Parts: sequence; C-alpha cells; structure tokens
Amino acid sequence: MAEPQLSVRSARARDLAHRLARRERRTIADVVERALEDYAARQTGTESATAFYARLSAEFGSDVDLEAAIRDGRRAHPGPSL
Repeated sequence: MAEPQLSVRSARARDLAHRLARRERRTIADVVERALEDYAARQTGTESATAFYARLSAEFGSDVDLEAAIRDGRRAHPGPSL
C-alpha cells in the first residue's frame, strides 16, 4: 500500500523543508508534520506542555506539587442515597 503524500508547489517551501530536515537530521515528513502541528496549536490557542510548565514556573516561582493539589481537593463520595 502506498504511503500518503502531500504535494506543495512552492520552491521556497520545498527548500525550507529540505534545509530544516538536514539541519535537524529528521525526515522531511517529520519536519512538515511538526511545523503544521505548531501552526495548528498557535491558531487554536492551545499551549504546548513545555510552554505550560514554563508559564506555571514563572507565575508561581517554584514547582507545583500536583500530587498535593490533587490530594487536597479529594473528598470521599458519600455514596448513593437509598
């Protein structure tokens, strides 16, 4: 079965993809996929995990103990009322 293909009729896009692939030692498909994922994330306003944790660290000044935060918010369920 043939692999899916994407054809772009832009010499500039082709050259950029090839240059980045060589520089980062990745396949052209990987470079294009990463670029499109980053573009989609920026357009939808989602934040990467790395950026999220960097922002958390900058806002709070220290690491956040997620286990403690979860533990503090936990309450036992009273169960079904019969």
